[in-house]
Parts: sequence; C-alpha cells; structure tokens
Amino acid sequence: MRTRTRGSLAVASLAVLAMTVAACGGSSAKGGGGGSVSADSGLQGINPGTGAAKYGGTLNMLGDGDVDYMDYNSSYYTIGYQVQRLWLRDLYAYPAVAGKVTTVTPDLATGFPVFTNGGKTATVTLRSGVYWNTTPKTPVTAADVILGVKRSCNPTPTHFGGLADYEAVIQGLPAFCAGFAKVSPTSLSAINAYMNNHQISGLSASGQTLTVQLTQPASYLDGAMTMDSWAPAPPQSENYLPGSAASGQHMIADGPYQIKTYVPSKTIDLVRNPVWNASTDPIRKAYVTAINMTETGNRQNIQQVLQTNSSAGGMEFDAFPPASSLPGLIASMKAGTTKDMNVGPTSGSNPYLVFNTVSPNNNKALASEAVRQAISMAINRSHLIQDLGGPDVAPELCSILPQGIDGAQPNSYCPFPYDPAKAKAALKAAGFPNGLKLTVVYNAQSTTEPKIEQSMAADMAPAGITLKALAVPPQDLYTKYAYNPTAAHNGTWDVIMVGWGPDWYGSSALSFFNPLYSCAAVVPAGSNYTYFCSSALDNLINQAIAAPSASTATSLWGQADKMVTNEAITYQIDQDFQPDYHSSFVHNAIYVPELQNFDPANVWMSTPSA
Repeated sequence: MRTRTRGSLAVASLAVLAMTVAACGGSSAKGGGGGSVSADSGLQGINPGTGAAKYGGTLNMLGDGDVDYMDYNSSYYTIGYQVQRLWLRDLYAYPAVAGKVTTVTPDLATGFPVFTNGGKTATVTLRSGVYWNTTPKTPVTAADVILGVKRSCNPTPTHFGGLADYEAVIQGLPAFCAGFAKVSPTSLSAINAYMNNHQISGLSASGQTLTVQLTQPASYLDGAMTMDSWAPAPPQSENYLPGSAASGQHMIADGPYQIKTYVPSKTIDLVRNPVWNASTDPIRKAYVTAINMTETGNRQNIQQVLQTNSSAGGMEFDAFPPASSLPGLIASMKAGTTKDMNVGPTSGSNPYLVFNTVSPNNNKALASEAVRQAISMAINRSHLIQDLGGPDVAPELCSILPQGIDGAQPNSYCPFPYDPAKAKAALKAAGFPNGLKLTVVYNAQSTTEPKIEQSMAADMAPAGITLKALAVPPQDLYTKYAYNPTAAHNGTWDVIMVGWGPDWYGSSALSFFNPLYSCAAVVPAGSNYTYFCSSALDNLINQAIAAPSASTATSLWGQADKMVTNEAITYQIDQDFQPDYHSSFVHNAIYVPELQNFDPANVWMSTPSA
C-alpha cells in the first residue's frame, strides 16, 4: 500500500524506538512514562479524556495534500484510506483498540470467512441493516461487493493497484480482468456493458452471502479483504467513469459520515450520514458530528495551530510535526507530560528509490543490472538516514522487506555498500565511462525528500553521476509520474521516491512482492513502477503463495528478497516510524498503522482550548 510522504525526524536520541518493527502482535517495551512501544501502537501517550465520551462537535483536520482517488475501489494510499474510513465500510478492517490495531476484525462481515472444500471455498456473510444513503435508502448486499471487485480492475488509469496480491487465487478473476483491460477506458457505456455482461466465475452472491471459489487455499483472504478492491459499490456507481472527477463528486456512503463537499486539493467536508446505524458498526464510534479536512496548509503552521489548541485545528490530515518540533515533543511524550503525540511503526519503507528500467535516457542505461548496482554503490545510505532523523527512528534497511515481515533479511545483508570509486569503475565497465545524468522525482511538500536528493547529488558526484531534481506536488507524485506509463517510457523520470507498507499484517510479504515486482503488476496493471519483469522471480512468488507451510513460505520469501535486492531495481533506505500529533481537546486518539494516523472515526472532543 502506498504510504504518505514522511517528514523529517530530527531526533537526537530515541533509543526506545530502535527496535525491530513487527507486523502484528508482539510484545511491548515500556518507554519513559509516556507510553509503550509495540508492533501496533508505537510510543504513544493515549489521551482518553475524563468521564464519558462526548458526542458532537466538528473535528478540523489540517493537511497539505489530497487523496489519490475519491472512489469506492480505487484508492491505494493511506490518505485515501483515512477518508474512506469515515464514509465507506469494508468487509474487514482494523479496529482503533489499543493492542488490536493490526488485528483483522469483521466490519461489514458478520464473522471471518468460513472455508470448506479443502480450503478452496470461502463464504462471507454480510450484516443486515447496513444501507447506502440513497433516496430511499437501499441495503448493502453481497452483490455490491462483487460489483466493487469488478470495478477494481476497470480499464481506466484509476483501477486498484494491489490486485496482484490475490488476483490469481480467485477463480475467474484473472480472465475477467484481462478481458476488461481491452475495453475502452473512456467509454462509460462499454465499461458498464462489460461489467454487466461478464461474470467472475469464482464469485457469487445470494442476498447477504458472498461465496468465493479459490484456485488454492488462501489463509490470508480476510487480510486481503480489508482492501479497497473488496469494498462494496452501489449500483449508482455505474453512472460515472470509475475514479473520475465526476464520480468523486457523487460518492454514496454506507459509513457514519457522508461527503458534503469535495474540492480536490483544497477541502473535504463530511457530515453525519442519516441512514447509518451504530449497532451495525463494530469499528466506528463516530462521536463527532462533522469533520472538515483542509488540504492547503503547511506543516509548521499546522503544528502551531494544533499545539495552541485553537478551535481551527484538532488533528492532522496528511501532514505531521515538522523536524524542528519533534525533539521536544518526543521528549515530553517520553516523560509523560504530553498525551497528544505518537511515533508508531508502519512495517513499511518510506521513502525508497525506484529505478525506471524502461527509461530511454543515458542510452537505456537503467535497463542494465550492472548499472543499477553501480548506482546503488554510489548512494550513501547513512547520509540519507540522517536526513530522515537518524537510525533511532529510521533504522537501516538494505533489502526489500522490513523486519517483522516474513522473509525479511538481517540488516547485515547489504550487498552494495557505499563505494563511489568502485561505482565509477563499474559504470565504466558497463559502457558508461562518462557517467550518468538522472532525473529524480520527489514530493515537493516533503521536509526530508529535498534533503535526500541533495545528499544523493553530493555523494554520487564522485562516481560520475549527476542528478536533476524534479519536485512535484504530492497529489501528482503517483498519478502523474509513478502510475503514468508515458512518463516512464518517455524518460520524464529516472528515479522516483515513493513509499510502501503492507496491505495487511501478519504473513504479508506477498503484499510487497506481487504488487511491486511481479510481471503481472507492471504499470499500468499494478504498482510495479520499475517495469522490471523476471520469470524467475514470478516463479518464486508463486511457490511462496502455494507453500505447504509457513516456514517454507518464509524461506521462499527470503529468496525473493535477496533476488530483488541483488537486481538493484529499487534502493531501500530505512524502515520508518510515523509521528502524529493532535490537539489536547481531542481524546481517544488511537494510532492505526493502516491509516498512519489516529483514527478520526473514533475520537471525541472536549471544549477546544479548555
């Protein structure tokens, strides 16, 4: 899952966070009075408030960027997930309950999938009494889930980016999506005709019962069903092109809130959904009456508003504390004098570098493994980690999987240590004695990525590599660059900074390799921005998916990790922790790793500035 671009973590010493990130479960180690470090909460001072939770009020969330897509089935981004948490319900979700925020929990579903037929048939029952806010209201059914799955592989650029996680194990889904890809992406009538006249053989619905036929047992199915591609979509979604601007103005809600207004890159305002019934929703308490999200701020001003407890603030949206604020905030958190801060593990890597292997620049140099390895030797990872705040909050990551994910390599596995002289010689041997000129794309709003580019430029110069910086708005980073085949094939960029986290927790190595590195996921089909395709790697991925035991799967994922690392198609920097802050009048702020933020669907407010 794509993650929000992080800011700088300029922390002098935070040894309590220098520990292994676990993807789920795990024990916790006590911090200095301010909270505890664990796999699912991080170092967190929970502000529960006094007395009973209060209903009412407007929660103001402040940010500097937008969602990727306002849609039922297209978002593949933590910021998109934050907003959807409020108006759209999934089959399964992660609860805002301390100690359980990485535990898959039924949301629309009444319980976990029931497996029969040797694990190859899964049955999911949806709750009754859940409605779309249509006029009149209409029930959410299993057929709506199938429509959502169909929409997720639509032929427009907005199709869901994580299908490679599980597509092959759903009977008929690969064939359905392959046929859908041939439909005109600009013809609404053609898209609807295909969805209405073609079925996914492995999916069937009867009332509130969804039946899924699998090609092989998939114990991770409930985790995969937390994603957008399994969210229901109402029949009215067929009135607009999926993920389009027009569609984004007509979202129909089944969660506790509905979208009142959405001005892209500016504001999102949500109000109470009158057809939502709290008794049917085990995930969202929905204490506040309305939520307003502002997307035009800057991090320094946002932090000031939140720390002064102005009624104009309350929580961050996609912004987080600037570097200058973090040392004092974290020290106060550790001392127990603030309950408004969290530094939480993400089980992800953010940012990391992607090499465009189809770039025509430098006589197609990036298509060469030897060249990519040479570039990797020209990057000083330790300098980039300092740009991110140092190893206490940005522990080194040389290979693909963060620690805590099955198959992760020990950090001693770093095949390309910094050696500019060796890198220069390797480039010469590969046929590039005059070095390379690379265009590097990054988020212009980030407080760390410009520093990373500058460090890279200085460190890579002795190897004969020069960089051209291309800073872009955060909302354009993925949609106009990473997910744009034309930009890649035209050489608009050579290197891009992106982030990634697991699509679910537990045995989630699959959600790194299938979406990011498999042949089936090469953009625009998935999130393989590298355009690298290897039958050997695909074979390892398929073996791991079909492994008869968890230990065998872990071994195979480890082999895949080493293979991709040695191919040098991406360059990992660190495994990151996410800082978040809220005003003190916001209570019950629980950090949820999937959102990389406190869950706005479960906070309540006392009087601002009281």
